[in-house]
Amino acid sequence: MMNIPFVKTNLYGMAISSVLLVITLISLSFKGLTLGLDFTGGVSLELKYEQKADLERIRQSISKIENANFVVLNYGSDENVLIKFQSDEELSINADTVINQLESDNYLGTVEKSETIFPQIGEELRDKGGIAILVAMLVILVYIIFRFQIKFGYGAIAALFHDVLIILGIFSVFNLVFDLSVLAALLAIVGYSLNDSIVVSDRIRENFMDENKKGSTEVLINESLNQVFARTIITSFTTLLVLVALLVAGVKR
Repeated sequence: MMNIPFVKTNLYGMAISSVLLVITLISLSFKGLTLGLDFTGGVSLELKYEQKADLERIRQSISKIENANFVVLNYGSDENVLIKFQSDEELSINADTVINQLESDNYLGTVEKSETIFPQIGEELRDKGGIAILVAMLVILVYIIFRFQIKFGYGAIAALFHDVLIILGIFSVFNLVFDLSVLAALLAIVGYSLNDSIVVSDRIRENFMDENKKGSTEVLINESLNQVFARTIITSFTTLLVLVALLVAGVKR
């Protein structure tokens, strides 16, 4: 078993986390998040071409539309194109606007699907997503308090807030688009963070209850962390493999 001095180096970790949290809070306060079409409302248009689609030509054609804030990317194959763009409440820019523009430039493929997301629906999705995360944290707190001790519950909630805020900070600082897929990823992060918190808390409790274990609180906590460290690394690595596969085989921008 490894013997990494986690407890002795905890001040360094807390210092790094504190700096990241300060940057996150400042960025979120002044810049906020760049919300995607799922939350702001807009139009999603799927086209299919007989040959490999020229994404740059499509972008140049759509850019002729006034006030069109759009995203063009491949999905599934080089022939399939997904066009997303933001629209106002009156929907002065809609799917027909884009279709007519591409048709006038003689580069319109077969329209596979057209979907409109109204701003009100986007706001509802955003609010429900936030409520889902808060409810998850509350349920987690109650579970850990009854399963372990209240101090472990506070620690788990602090870890959840830390992990979620850091991710939000990254999206805010680098102006990355925050949409439903990111919200789903946040919920997955909540799940992984909770899983690690429960595993660590359970191991610490077992070591404290084991009469054969001798040593100070610092020694027992450090031993517990080292015992679950390999499991945490393996779990994270297997998740990383899935993410790499999605990155390689996913959509092309």
